[in-house]
Amino acid sequence: MQEKKSLTVKQKKIAAGCALAVFILLSAAVFWFVGRPMIRFVRQPELFQQWVDGLGFWGKAAYVGMCILQVVVAIIPGEPLEICGGYAFGGVWGSVLCMLGLFLGSIVVFWLIRRLGQPVAEIFFSQEKLEKLHFLKHSPKRNFLFWLVFTIPGTPKDLLCYFAGLTDVSWGTWLLLCSVGRLPSVLTSTVGGSALGGRSYLFAALVFGGTLVFSLAGLLIYRNLCQKHERKGNAGDKPAE
Repeated sequence: MQEKKSLTVKQKKIAAGCALAVFILLSAAVFWFVGRPMIRFVRQPELFQQWVDGLGFWGKAAYVGMCILQVVVAIIPGEPLEICGGYAFGGVWGSVLCMLGLFLGSIVVFWLIRRLGQPVAEIFFSQEKLEKLHFLKHSPKRNFLFWLVFTIPGTPKDLLCYFAGLTDVSWGTWLLLCSVGRLPSVLTSTVGGSALGGRSYLFAALVFGGTLVFSLAGLLIYRNLCQKHERKGNAGDKPAE
């Protein structure tokens, strides 16, 4: 009986390893054949607009798919894609489509982490980066901190998305936190992109300039938050004299 149980555990580990290998290969292929051209596309929003306009309804569907891909393949930058959404679809539709894609991408990532664990996260993020967020696992203010760090511009939201699956936060709570938390960043990017599309360059410059200032401030807040809890953890690890 014990031998049979051990065999089952071994089979599960082999299955998980095979699934992880397939995911790594698939992610690499998707990035090479889709991600790289997509990055080149978003550097030229006018061409992106022509492309999605030519597809009609499917242009919107393609944009949602790109946003999903950006969350799952975390090395693809998100802000340029959000700006393109505003440029091509306007501030309102760009925000709606982008938020839909990011929401669905978050579901995919959360499910992958819950099924395959930390090795999936380590495809895109070093163990050191994941360890810096370890304090979020057991903090009594975890949900508030998740929301705060997710809302602050300039923080690595894709890292948080992958890390969340390593905690015991519930599906509903996480999806609510990441959706509400992403909204300010998405709105500023799509509104700025819409202003560029409407050739309101001064307004676009003000939006992007303000976002840059808040992003730099947010990045400092995020780093200080991580360093503060890292020092607390190190102090707790010291043996009593």
